[in-house]
Amino acid sequence: MLVLVIGDLHIPHRVHDLPAKFKKLLVPGKIQQIICTGNICDKETLDYLRTIAGDITVVKGDFDENPSLPQSKVVTHGAIRVGVLHGHQVIPWGDPEALDITARQMQVDVLLSGHTHRFEAYESNNKFFINPGSATGAYSSIPENADPIPSFVLMDIQGSVVITYVYKLIDNEVKVEKLEYRKNENGKVL
Repeated sequence: MLVLVIGDLHIPHRVHDLPAKFKKLLVPGKIQQIICTGNICDKETLDYLRTIAGDITVVKGDFDENPSLPQSKVVTHGAIRVGVLHGHQVIPWGDPEALDITARQMQVDVLLSGHTHRFEAYESNNKFFINPGSATGAYSSIPENADPIPSFVLMDIQGSVVITYVYKLIDNEVKVEKLEYRKNENGKVL
């Protein structure tokens, strides 16, 4: 299953739209599910994402105005449990130890979080952590990340393997990086 992981768009408050080069890549019919780490901010952007894939999971970011969005969610794909939350609830923001505690509390193999507007992916304690960054490159109030690089993630989930493709817009060129997470029967990374 191909899953788009996207977040921190901040449309229209901080930027007007997704980068055109990203929009060319995000076409209907290829992606089966979208998981959004929050801060979509407007209904039009959510409607646009629904044209890419009808199966969409969104959690509430600190700038989302829709009160019906959940704070967190767990999505299961076969042997893989994926937890998602915006990340403003995890203090300190983006802290690996705090995220590890959250992943254990949610009982997930993969934890998706945002808020920092900075892409990050790493394995720790037999779990995989992904922050897709800001798909629009919207500015962040976090001083060390004041000028974020636009990014999003595609996860290809096959059984107990998650192949992650990271898309970044650097110098107006889309760069792609591939990462792989494998869960064995004991929940340990191979």
